[in-house]
Amino acid sequence: MRYSRVYLESMAYELPPIVVTSEELEERIAPAYKTLNIPQGQLEELTGIVERRFWPEGFRVSQGATLAAKKLLQSCHVPAGEIDVLIYAGVCREGFEPATATFVASSLGIKDSSLVYDISNACLGVLNGILDIANRIELGQSRAGMVVSCESSREINEITIKKLLSQTNMRVFIQSLATFTGGSGAIAVLLTDGSFSREHRPKLLAGAVSCAPEFCELCQWGILPKENGLYTQQMHTDSVAVLENGVKLGKKTWDRFLESIAWTPQMVDKTICHQVGSKHRETILNTIQISLEKDFVTYPFLGNIGTVSLPITSAIANERGFLKSDDKVAWLGIGSGLNCMMIGWEW
Repeated sequence: MRYSRVYLESMAYELPPIVVTSEELEERIAPAYKTLNIPQGQLEELTGIVERRFWPEGFRVSQGATLAAKKLLQSCHVPAGEIDVLIYAGVCREGFEPATATFVASSLGIKDSSLVYDISNACLGVLNGILDIANRIELGQSRAGMVVSCESSREINEITIKKLLSQTNMRVFIQSLATFTGGSGAIAVLLTDGSFSREHRPKLLAGAVSCAPEFCELCQWGILPKENGLYTQQMHTDSVAVLENGVKLGKKTWDRFLESIAWTPQMVDKTICHQVGSKHRETILNTIQISLEKDFVTYPFLGNIGTVSLPITSAIANERGFLKSDDKVAWLGIGSGLNCMMIGWEW
């Protein structure tokens, strides 16, 4: 996949107001820790995550996505009326129907000839949305398209805490560990054909994908029936298997990516990875021979925000001057399934 006329016009994000530390989470599951003889501090020790954020109770994900989208539109030269495509790409959504994107489109005042729809692909959703819009721009079907997402980890964390306290055993703890890394946040990403202004902006160059659907059961988040017609959320993850097989898939995708974009590992100036935790980061970067100094992270203070993690990390890295003009930047995405996607920019 190669591109010649697609630009990253702008990005904007919204952070929840409630900070929750790993220490605070561990205090709530202290009885389980005591039963299982697990010392305090293991969550931060195993993941490198110090804190994450939660939205207030009752906060809707379409609200977060709309806040990020409005912030983006205030910062760029593209009015809402010029957006041809609006995609909502979060794991979390308002319901089965209508598309969560329609709530955002209604709030923004998107024109009635626009495409408005959702894309769902675990933590890769936003990257899938970016390439979907990029293809439309490359084909000349669109001039501008926006991908938005908002993730909320409050509810699934509360449910998992209750489950661990009522079913205290090592199996449940291990399956719950990834859930406790979850954070919350919202992102908006605007892509254009470059015709709205002459300002320098990142240019999309190429991408590559790989899949390993035989591992589709390693990480699952969904709803299960309870009693009296009620349902509850449930999430469980085989973190060890996700790491092992995810890194193998990542290496395969990396080789395809370098071939597609005609780079060598030494030519890559900066990387932005999906934010899982310290062990995952170190393992994949060592495997693809990229130094940690070239990589920017947010997981220590934001945790894993699903689809929002990679783009919000890029936005913050850009704000802080880590990403510089003309840098060759690789976005390295992976999601449960397993699916992997990597895209390259000239920043």
